[in-house]
Amino acid sequence: MSVITITKDNFKQEVLESREPVLLDFWAAWCGPCRMVAPVLEEIAGERTDIRVGKVNVDEQPELASEFGIMSIPTLVVMREGKAAAKSVGALPKEEILAML
Repeated sequence: MSVITITKDNFKQEVLESREPVLLDFWAAWCGPCRMVAPVLEEIAGERTDIRVGKVNVDEQPELASEFGIMSIPTLVVMREGKAAAKSVGALPKEEILAML
């Protein structure tokens, strides 16, 4: 699977109604650590068919960032059955991201 761009318009369908866990990446184009994590998330999305990976641009989706209380980026949130199951702030290595799932 590829990484999905998450917006307030598709959040319900892509995240809340997803049967698979969803790994959300709250990021921004100007964020260096976000750019470091992006290829790792692309890799995970390509390798794992049992999860979905979504990216939320905090500059374009301030409502979602506010709803999740995002203060620093990158922030990764694992959603299961419509609820946040895990959250981590900062760039993480692949092994630690996978451990969150």
